[in-house]
Amino acid sequence: MHEGGVRDTAALVSLDDIRLAAGRIRAIVRRTPLLDVEADPPWPEQRQKQIRLSLKCECFQPGGAFKIRGACNMIAQLPPEARAAGVITYSSGNHGQAMALAARTLGAPAVVVMPTTAPKVKVEGARALGAEVIFAGTTSADRRARAETEAASRGLTMVPPFDHEWIIAGQATAGLEIIEQCPNVAAVLVPIGGGGLAAGVAAAVKQTRPEVKVIGVEPAGAAKMKASVDAGHPVTLPKTETIADGLMPVRPGDLTFAHVRHFVDRVITVEDKDIIAAVLWIFRNAHLVAEPSGAATTAALLGGALDAALAVDGPIVAIVSGGNMGIEKLAEWSQAAQ
Repeated sequence: MHEGGVRDTAALVSLDDIRLAAGRIRAIVRRTPLLDVEADPPWPEQRQKQIRLSLKCECFQPGGAFKIRGACNMIAQLPPEARAAGVITYSSGNHGQAMALAARTLGAPAVVVMPTTAPKVKVEGARALGAEVIFAGTTSADRRARAETEAASRGLTMVPPFDHEWIIAGQATAGLEIIEQCPNVAAVLVPIGGGGLAAGVAAAVKQTRPEVKVIGVEPAGAAKMKASVDAGHPVTLPKTETIADGLMPVRPGDLTFAHVRHFVDRVITVEDKDIIAAVLWIFRNAHLVAEPSGAATTAALLGGALDAALAVDGPIVAIVSGGNMGIEKLAEWSQAAQ
């Protein structure tokens, strides 16, 4: 992909931006481990080889997902008066919880606008962290419109879920950690919702080790980034439908799209059935609870979607972006698979 001229590269986050973010969030954000697991993806016989797979366990973050990185990096840079007035965001769940946690830690009141379809575990998580929760519609556009109205009327600072350079720089710190933890990494698989994590991780990896492949993964029913890359500009899908609720935005951000087009090698899609299989595989083989959004990268590997996209000799890191999943759904899928 790596197309120059898409956006002024001065607008893309730099390694200095990312390193400063890493220092800024260190007291709150965990340096999550890489967990080595054995994997045998269903590739054609002539290409089968020993796969060295490691899971980047962002499910271990405070709040249960990577989102704490960006939220913390942004709120930490707000002036005291803005923090005192409060912050607001629109989120399907994980970003809302992360912002609520970062806000509580940094002394800012928090409001989260969630879809009416938000998983109960994520709603309860945000409220437990002290956030006021407001429900609005089912799409990211619905949530954003309500959040902007609330921000204007109440004097709150918007902490967007993905399309802001401070958010991207915060998420990028996961990429720096991967390079430090696995210096010989050959490929990094990163899930794509609005694109903040993919944008940041790709920026960190490619500006440190340009030879490492970065593959973005999104559900077939919410393939807004692939559609945008194919079109050469951000595309708004008429709707999205997937079990991966954290990957459901109908449009990528302008800034996240610019980063993905500039730094990501390829964007591929996975089916929901493969995501469910990956959730169960991770639970049984790695003893981790990965929500569907967090299992999408492993689904791409185990389901064979990377057959043509990934030809590397060396370790592969799949980011498990979150673990906020109700035990009831895990049990239901496990029983159905038996």
